[in-house]
Amino acid sequence: MEIVLRKYGNSTVAVLPPPVLKDLGLAAGQAMTLETTPDGRIVLARKRKYRLADLVAQCDLTAPPPADLALWGSAKPVGREVW
Repeated sequence: MEIVLRKYGNSTVAVLPPPVLKDLGLAAGQAMTLETTPDGRIVLARKRKYRLADLVAQCDLTAPPPADLALWGSAKPVGREVW
């Protein structure tokens, strides 16, 4: 399918025909992410909704803490903060 890019204010838009939106389950106003590949392709995907449990599941709980975390824990108060 060929589409034509159109000027819309200071932006350029790609208009997706209704059958394409229906096939992909997309609607106007939906948040999407757009990325480009080194070979010039455009990848358009639904914006992911992250859940805390999914993000924690990706963590390596056996990894050592960052080196600067030790400095944070041993820092002395500088102003009127309460420790």
